Amino acid sequence: MRIRTPSDTVKPRAVVMSEPKAPTPAPGDTYKGWLFKWTNYIKGYQRRWFVLSNGLLSYYRTQAEMGHTCRGTINLATANIAVEDSCNFVISNGGTQTYHLKASSEVERQRWITALELAKAKAVRMQPESDESGDDSTPPASGQGAGSRNSEVQSTLRTLSSKVEDLSTCNDLIAKHGSALQRSLSELEGVRLGGETSEKFRQVTERATLFRITSNAMINACQDFLTLAQTHSKRWQKALQSEREQRVRLEETLEQLAKQHNHLERAFRGATVLPSSQSNPSIDSKGPVPVKGDASDEDDENEFFDACEDVQEFITVPADPKYHRSGSNVSGISSELGMDDGTTSLDEQSLASNPESPQSQELVPVRKRRSRIPDKPNYSLNLWSIMKNCIGKELSKIPMPVNFNEPLSMLQRLSEDLEYYELLDRGAKCQNSLEQMCYVAAFTVSSYSTTVHRTGKPFNPLLGETFELDRVQESGYRSLCEQVSHHPPAAAHHAISERGWTLRQEIALASKFRGKYLSIMPLGSIHCIFEKSTNHYTWKKVTTTVHNIIVGKLWIDQSGEIDVVNHKTGDRCHLKFAPYSYFSRDVARKVTGVVTDKDGKAHYVLSGTWDEKMEYSRVMQSSRGGENGAEGRQKTVYQTLKAKELWRKTPLPEGAENMYYFSTLALTLNEPEEGVAPTDSRRRPDQRLMEQGRWEEANAEKQRLEEKQRTVRREREREANRTASPSEEGKEPADGAEEVEIASEPSETTYKTDTDETSSDLSLSTETLHGSHPPAYSMEGPYGAQAKSGHQDNYTPMWFERLVDPMTGETTHIYKGGYWEAKEQGSWDSCPDIF
Repeated sequence: MRIRTPSDTVKPRAVVMSEPKAPTPAPGDTYKGWLFKWTNYIKGYQRRWFVLSNGLLSYYRTQAEMGHTCRGTINLATANIAVEDSCNFVISNGGTQTYHLKASSEVERQRWITALELAKAKAVRMQPESDESGDDSTPPASGQGAGSRNSEVQSTLRTLSSKVEDLSTCNDLIAKHGSALQRSLSELEGVRLGGETSEKFRQVTERATLFRITSNAMINACQDFLTLAQTHSKRWQKALQSEREQRVRLEETLEQLAKQHNHLERAFRGATVLPSSQSNPSIDSKGPVPVKGDASDEDDENEFFDACEDVQEFITVPADPKYHRSGSNVSGISSELGMDDGTTSLDEQSLASNPESPQSQELVPVRKRRSRIPDKPNYSLNLWSIMKNCIGKELSKIPMPVNFNEPLSMLQRLSEDLEYYELLDRGAKCQNSLEQMCYVAAFTVSSYSTTVHRTGKPFNPLLGETFELDRVQESGYRSLCEQVSHHPPAAAHHAISERGWTLRQEIALASKFRGKYLSIMPLGSIHCIFEKSTNHYTWKKVTTTVHNIIVGKLWIDQSGEIDVVNHKTGDRCHLKFAPYSYFSRDVARKVTGVVTDKDGKAHYVLSGTWDEKMEYSRVMQSSRGGENGAEGRQKTVYQTLKAKELWRKTPLPEGAENMYYFSTLALTLNEPEEGVAPTDSRRRPDQRLMEQGRWEEANAEKQRLEEKQRTVRREREREANRTASPSEEGKEPADGAEEVEIASEPSETTYKTDTDETSSDLSLSTETLHGSHPPAYSMEGPYGAQAKSGHQDNYTPMWFERLVDPMTGETTHIYKGGYWEAKEQGSWDSCPDIF
């Protein structure tokens, strides 16, 4: 054999050596033989002994090495078998193992290909079945006979299935080689007698040999299948008969039980009714005992867990095993937790609470809401087409295209806070204020769950624009939002539920641009009042940060702290939204919190993420760490029970990525409805055109609405000036003077830029805001600005009035009533024409 150079063919032909014919491969048998394996450019092909067994192809230098040294093994379950020419073939697992092999003849190569394909098919089938067989092999504790029969049947079925797959593989091979043989015979008919006759006869002989080998494999597989089926036929018949007899016995037993039940029922109806004091004396004397017994049974099943550590706030550890208590000390623990009033625990409440009230199920059939909107068009944004329209125009009159928007207004996004209203429904049923606090805290976190993928900027509401969300039939609540102020911009929201809660808020924003990111700080408080307990909760929102403003893909983070306060009882929940950090080992978007009473004693620990779920754990004991200052800052260690789920985000509907990542509720917010106010966001034409995919028309309509709003505002300012200066009544300020006045107020100019959807960095950055965040205006806030300069709009809202909140002392807009009555009467004469 000569030495080969790199210029030679990578897989040169080997010297054909005469070998004794290997036996025809039968499905499932071990197959052995000599093959030539390519080694390198110097040595070329080398003769190696190959062994195919149990889906593995191994090779050795000689047969003597089989007992101690294997040169290499490849798993056929993940391997690819490719035929190159008459004698060469390649086996590769797609990674580092690739065998270039050569047989001594085409017939020998086909024997190996047949054996390898059968072994690969069986290895692929046995791979998933190995896990199932591992589960079935464990005998059950009871009913070992039935389990044994079931395991035997399953094993037999797997074997038969394997044989059927072998038959299928052989059938494919027979069809393949039969076609090749037919082609060779057809070619032979047209061959002239001469030099090529012997070559054609040799090809036909080889094709016929391959067909015979494959046919023999098929016959052997059929014989194995028939033998196995005959062997197990009688056993299956016995098993089937046994199952039939067992079913008959069960039917007879069931019939006897039914007769006994009927007899006992007749006996009970005919029995003499005893006085209540004699029939069950334990009910009067030990009324609350069954409740405590149930609680004890539930507590006995509690498991303890290792909670995640928050190095900056507190540490949670499994509670001491002594808290696996029996019924004798339940009242002591309940008293320690502030639950000695016989109220149900949070575990029972969360399981027993049903958000649907009995009355709601008797109402008229609920309206079917839409589940899809037109897919978002794939329009490319040409920045030059925007900039060329800005030449020679004032900054406040530059239109911002709808390409940055989503087809919802900020009032509709504000209403999305009610996506998980069921949490407040369950909280209204709680008799314990600490348990109620857990639901309110979970509701607070859930309002951020819609922000993760929502990168479209909502439409900024026009002054006087409203949005109603009437879900009394479906969910028992109705909600109303109104844009109550234009400078500074603010939106008021009021929702009331038939299930005993009211939610109200007025939200405005301050924003700071930091170069790479934009921080948005919501201003204003959110109030939640429960009718039955009269508990009044308030909280504020955390900071929303929009990253990659200039370059890169936009993404959102929520960070900061929230204090949910119950003004009636003094209970408090301190929630911490951890900012995202690339180097942190904690889960992203993590939220932790502690529920404490008025004395500062912890009762529940909350944990989870603001985009997925929240869990709660009952605190059994707490202690301070680092009492001597050895660890620097002291940490509180809480011993808690196993965490249980309090809230989980509902998955987005199918195809949400093509519908602006809207949730199920968001898809219905802009659905047209009859009877809404003429100022409702559903009637806004530019927003409707954008939803329908007509973006060019939406841009034109949007510019018209903005110009109309500016005109109305000028008229309102002139009216205010005439009222303030009676001596100058009838005089109108010049347009130039008006524009100079606007330009001299930075906060007003910035607001005007944002509210009129014009081109500024802050407008572009508001693509990230969630349901309770209005657009990213740059301002001092609704309270500071108004305290300094008064109400610049000279506008009186239709449905809200400006009052001082008695709980917080803040000046806010509170719903004054009249909207729903006007809707019932269809009387909208007092509404302004804003569209």
